[in-house]
Parts: sequence; C-alpha cells; structure tokens
Amino acid sequence: MHVAQLREHEAEFQKLGANLAAIGLSDREHARSFRDETGIAFPLLIDEQQRAYGAIDLRKGNIFQLVSPANILARKRAKATGFKQHRMGKDPFQLGGSFVFGPGNIDIYSHVSNTFSDNAPVQAMLSAIRSFR
Repeated sequence: MHVAQLREHEAEFQKLGANLAAIGLSDREHARSFRDETGIAFPLLIDEQQRAYGAIDLRKGNIFQLVSPANILARKRAKATGFKQHRMGKDPFQLGGSFVFGPGNIDIYSHVSNTFSDNAPVQAMLSAIRSFR
C-alpha cells in the first residue's frame, strides 16, 4: 500500500526536485514481478544481503505483530481500497522505513517502521522536502 501511495504522489515529489527509489530484499525475478504488479516507474533496488537494512538498523517484526488486531485491521482496510499483499520476499519479518535525503546525503526525514502497517505518511515526506527547500 505504501509503494502505491508513493506511486500516486510521484509527480508531486518530482515537482519538488525529489526522486523516489525503493529497496527490497528479494532477487531480480521477485523485484520484476513486484514492479509489474504495482506499476511503479521509480527505481527498485535489490538488497539481497540486507546491508542497507542492517546499516540503518531497521527492526524485525514477529508472528504476534503479524496476527495482531491492528495489523489485521490494516490489511482489511488495504484490501477494501483495492490493495493486495504481494508475494512474500526473502525475509517476511523485516520491517521497513522511509527516508528523505537532501544534497550531500543530509537526512531530512526518517521513519522507521515499528509494525508491518506502520508506514511514513506521504504528506510528511513531502512536507519535509518543502521545508528543506
């Protein structure tokens, strides 16, 4: 759902001079399938060894979070709005994050996910870019 939200707002990011990129844990075939299913045009990078995830110290979820009422509700909301869960990748318990970097690798926004449904609000990312400019 988060990737779809980013895709929907890609033109706004570009108007602000920002480029989107996603990083996934899978192999090329899985990434290609994900790209085709989601329709994203921005770069989808592959981190099979989880180096980027480790460098940023992104968290891992667990089975209890997966079956938590909050996550079940988030999945139902996503499904009701037309989103579907894509095939699981290499590490289905790896949580994500969203980051906005400025020139010179300045970190102007970061969001480290605490749960499977905890994604950075796209408007917060756009606001961070606007504030930086």
